[in-house]
Amino acid sequence: MRLTGIGKIGPLVFALVACWGLTACSSSEQEELQRWMTEQRNLTKPRVEPLPEPKKFSPQAYAEEGAIEPFSRQKLTQALNRAASQTTSNAALIAPELSRRKEPLEAMPLDAVAMVGSLVKLGQPVALVRVDNLLYQVRVGSYLGQNYGRITKISETELTLREIVQDAAGEWLERPATLQLQERSK
Repeated sequence: MRLTGIGKIGPLVFALVACWGLTACSSSEQEELQRWMTEQRNLTKPRVEPLPEPKKFSPQAYAEEGAIEPFSRQKLTQALNRAASQTTSNAALIAPELSRRKEPLEAMPLDAVAMVGSLVKLGQPVALVRVDNLLYQVRVGSYLGQNYGRITKISETELTLREIVQDAAGEWLERPATLQLQERSK
């Protein structure tokens, strides 16, 4: 008798036994995982904060019935008139500066000018300023710097100016500026 059929069945039986063994192992791991997930789900309690009570709406009466509508021609006309009057006042501030002859020291930026001394000449204070290694004498009323800087006061240690500058809105403003005495280091 020949056992030819057993030789073919052996590997098939071995494969079936191996699949059953793996299935048995995976089912126990799966059961353990399911049990752990159930425990965690039971332990974790969601915390839902209650919603706050809605704010009570109280209607307000419209009090601006007699006022000018914000998008009307009348409102636009008023705004343009205000802008024109501001332009006129700004023009009055800068107009004298534009009509006069510029002085040589107005070509230099203020940070390139250094005050190096002061003296009194004919009873009037005079400041000595250095620009590009050249000395200049300036008096009260002289102009200095690129922002229409006019000297208003000279003391022994500083020079005070009034500058006219434009702000971000394009309006001309006066602002003070000073130059401190620069002592030369030895």
